[in-house]
Amino acid sequence: MNLRPGPHDLRASDADRDLVISLLSEAAGDGRLTLSEHAERSERALAARTLGELAVLTSDLALPSGQPIKLYPRRAVTAIASKERREGRWVVPDTFPVTAIGGDVVLDLRDAVLASQRVIIYATAIGGQIKLIVPPGIAVEMAGRSFLGVRSVSKRGQPRPGATPAKGVIEVRTLAVGGVVKAITPRRPRWRRARGRLTG
Repeated sequence: MNLRPGPHDLRASDADRDLVISLLSEAAGDGRLTLSEHAERSERALAARTLGELAVLTSDLALPSGQPIKLYPRRAVTAIASKERREGRWVVPDTFPVTAIGGDVVLDLRDAVLASQRVIIYATAIGGQIKLIVPPGIAVEMAGRSFLGVRSVSKRGQPRPGATPAKGVIEVRTLAVGGVVKAITPRRPRWRRARGRLTG
């Protein structure tokens, strides 16, 4: 029996509630919700304990790509001569396969919720590209096989060797055949770095 909670059952944070309330206010402002509907849904959002309770409040207000909380029905991500992208506030399963065959997959983890402290991604790139955008503080471990392919991990923002990562570990098990699997941690905007020095 699997006792691990699914994406719908994960606990919501105050930031998750704020995202939903922001969309509810926008919907009330342009007439998609009446004032009474807005008040009722906002009250439910403030009382919500799980991501599933929040997601249902906005399901009729925006397309899936515009939802503040994204609970994807499929665990696997596949791009065959196409492009797939996951970004925003979405739940990263503890294990899931990602396949790019002549296509491109981008997994943006900067605002994502990790289902566990260690996430295992089975990345298969055959003539395609898989790109992970990882926030600072998340360690990336990449292993596997590559045939005329490329595997790379940007060290910028990665925890120092031997240090315990504060937020978790992404383990990427790769098979790259003429394809690319890479993980990067973007630099923080310069103004944020400057603000950190002033307020630190």
